[in-house]
Amino acid sequence: MGKVSTGLTMSLDGFIAGPNDGPERPLGEGGERLFEWYSSGDTEYRLPGTNMVFKVSPQSAQLLREAHIRIGAFVTGRRTFEITNGWGGNPPLGVPTFVVSHTVPQEWVYEGSPFTFVTDGVESAVEQAKEVAGEKDVAVGAASIVQQCIRAGLLDEIHIDLVPILLGAGIRLFEHLGSTPIELESTEVMEGDGVTHLTYRVLKEP
Repeated sequence: MGKVSTGLTMSLDGFIAGPNDGPERPLGEGGERLFEWYSSGDTEYRLPGTNMVFKVSPQSAQLLREAHIRIGAFVTGRRTFEITNGWGGNPPLGVPTFVVSHTVPQEWVYEGSPFTFVTDGVESAVEQAKEVAGEKDVAVGAASIVQQCIRAGLLDEIHIDLVPILLGAGIRLFEHLGSTPIELESTEVMEGDGVTHLTYRVLKEP
């Protein structure tokens, strides 16, 4: 069985998007600055399942390649799904995608749809994603879903692409986690162009 992990780009003060994000501005006000490292290098990397080609440092390209090849399923939230308009039917990484939602948008329910809408909670979504992913990893995206996974003890690994900027406001990744400390073990630190890649293992109670 693979790991349950999250990998998101974050500002030094903890934001993964700027304020007032929505369908017209998916990254929020000023959030585009977080992703300038995707075009700051000279090594091309094509994001699986999309037509997006990044130009990053060789180190970042290798790290992305190794991370993405391990991913067998993706879990996200309904808000992210709506903001991206379902990625036009082509979810990132080209893997089966499970959307945690209170209701099922029937227009996305059809044979061959890459989306499964899960209405009975994040635990169920992760479990279904694990079954599909098999020996590969399950990637978890969206701040609220990551927070729910941490609180439920479901997350095994946290990968942060840390950008040297203070956004000051927006969508925070690490909040609503309660008052009990969550211990992490640093397993990798790598410098790229305009970004520092940090990987942590989530230490769980025996």
